[in-house]
Amino acid sequence: MNDKKRITSYHDLEVYQNTYNACLEVMKHIVPRLPERKKYDLVQQLSRSSKAIPRLIAEGYAKRHQKSGFQKYLEDTMAECNETAVGLCQTKDIYGKCVDLALYNTLIDLHDKSVRQIYNVASAWRKFRKNGKSDADK
Repeated sequence: MNDKKRITSYHDLEVYQNTYNACLEVMKHIVPRLPERKKYDLVQQLSRSSKAIPRLIAEGYAKRHQKSGFQKYLEDTMAECNETAVGLCQTKDIYGKCVDLALYNTLIDLHDKSVRQIYNVASAWRKFRKNGKSDADK
């Protein structure tokens, strides 16, 4: 018996749930604790990229019937995840004393995992679209 839950919305995607919650962590526990003088530098970039990830997943999910549209959203999502991970590494290395290092490490790991998940979705989708059916249908 298949234990996997059927995906009926982007809300059902683990990668959406994880990146949405990570965005909340960044916005609630990292951004407010960074020095005021950096509000228009790393903080602004980190805020933008972390918020973009779940939005891109939701938008891409809506275009999943369009091969090139969906692929572009997946690629853009991977780019934003990488950008967020780098931004977190930079803020940790520059301002690490402002926030718990365990939180930084958890969020960086989560974004690395998310890139791998999205890459796997993109690969599976390319195979699905190429063959006209999923591996489960074979």
